[in-house]
Amino acid sequence: MTAKTDTRTVKEPSGWRDFAHMNLNRSLILSGVAAAVGLLMAGYALFTARGTSTLVVPAEDVALVNQQPISRSDYYLQLKTLYYGTPYDQTTPVQRKTVLDQMIREELFVQRGKELDVASTESEVRAAMVNAVEQGIGADVIASVPSNDKLRAYYEQHKSAYSTEGIMTVRDLVFAPPNAAGAAAALKSGVNVDTVVAQFQGKDSGRVNGEEFYFAAQIHLGDPMFQAAKSLANGAASAPIESGDGVHILYMVNNRQPVPESFEMARDSVLNDYQRAATARLLSGDEKFFRKRANVLIAPDMR
Repeated sequence: MTAKTDTRTVKEPSGWRDFAHMNLNRSLILSGVAAAVGLLMAGYALFTARGTSTLVVPAEDVALVNQQPISRSDYYLQLKTLYYGTPYDQTTPVQRKTVLDQMIREELFVQRGKELDVASTESEVRAAMVNAVEQGIGADVIASVPSNDKLRAYYEQHKSAYSTEGIMTVRDLVFAPPNAAGAAAALKSGVNVDTVVAQFQGKDSGRVNGEEFYFAAQIHLGDPMFQAAKSLANGAASAPIESGDGVHILYMVNNRQPVPESFEMARDSVLNDYQRAATARLLSGDEKFFRKRANVLIAPDMR
């Protein structure tokens, strides 16, 4: 018997599966993939390296000022400090924007201080740097002495601000509503104030105590009652003023109203105010310039 020979042939691997022989297409594709991966890694390293520019504010920051971060933790701390421990979610958008603007302003001035080769490390140093830049901006204003004509023009524009300080001694008397009208009539007719207080069962509120400057009396009385008091003559009483704790009647013991000062009397104060206003204008202009040339990025949730 003749043995049969197996004529089946085994196919050699070809194409992608043939790793024993070079395949041009496979080589090109794998080289392209490797190059793309390399470019992606290089790009990631380039755009995440320290000091590189980015258009995205990191999650841990509230803003970037010329790529210098303002950290979210520092922002929350300053917000809490400025508004007496108020939780963040109870602050208003205006309060949040105010604090953020202050921190951006500080960073702008600190960076300007760095440009002037002033080191910045701690908060005290940063404050000193900001102060140094501000003083440098206002140095020309302080050094120059404006003419009398300019000072007089400033005085005329703000004349109401230059007067002697008003001083008053006023009693804030509180009566029950049924007794207030009778007490007011008695005071108006000239009855002694202590007699009126005893007769109509009144009392001193305790808000004011003796002689006070106008600004102190305004704080203690509140604006509505201060406005009623400041025009009273000595020995005069106000009309009854209703309040939550009773009806108030203001009795003026002594009222020395402010006296307008002449330009000559107020010249030193006018000069200080003129220079202060001029410095404030320069600071505002420079701050706008710093912001305009700076790259300030604010986190989306802080805008």
